[in-house]
Amino acid sequence: MSINENKRLRGRPRGFALEAAIEAGQHLFHEHGYENVSVAALTEAIGITPPSFYAAFGSKAAFFRDTLRLYSATVVPLDRFLMPGASPMAALADMLRAAAHAYAAHPQRRGCLILEHARAGATDWGIAAVQIAGENRCKVQAFLEAADIENPAHIADYVATTMLGLSAAAREGWEERRLLAAADTAAGALFCRSPL
Repeated sequence: MSINENKRLRGRPRGFALEAAIEAGQHLFHEHGYENVSVAALTEAIGITPPSFYAAFGSKAAFFRDTLRLYSATVVPLDRFLMPGASPMAALADMLRAAAHAYAAHPQRRGCLILEHARAGATDWGIAAVQIAGENRCKVQAFLEAADIENPAHIADYVATTMLGLSAAAREGWEERRLLAAADTAAGALFCRSPL
């Protein structure tokens, strides 16, 4: 995981754990959205002062990028599913099921933090989310290419589209059982021959 390491080398040691601070911010962003979370709310949740926040993270935008990276690495960690030698069908089916579970797991943090913020388009936070979503799509495609699967780009797009749909449905309030059924249906169609 790549975390912003804008650390001061001199002075008093930091009185908080970086990863725990980023996770606290991640929860706030997921519940309320980037625009609705102030630096004051972040520093209160983390338990630090604004000067300490800026010294540790640089800016709210840089901190948000750190929360996206932590979320990507821990909530549906692609590296856990896209392992060399794994069955592509099983790996992607497991990944979609994990996403369905994660997107419905917390009543106040439904859907995908990354995909929901990617909708913000040309904003700083939207661009950051789009970048990580794109990196994750590229990981899926590279996994499929390494497994010598036909049309890896089309299948990676299909997986990305399915995850977008699962996130939107979770935000709409679908129960986990229903999301899992949709994930299983999508997984069953993963390697059907495309007419293209």
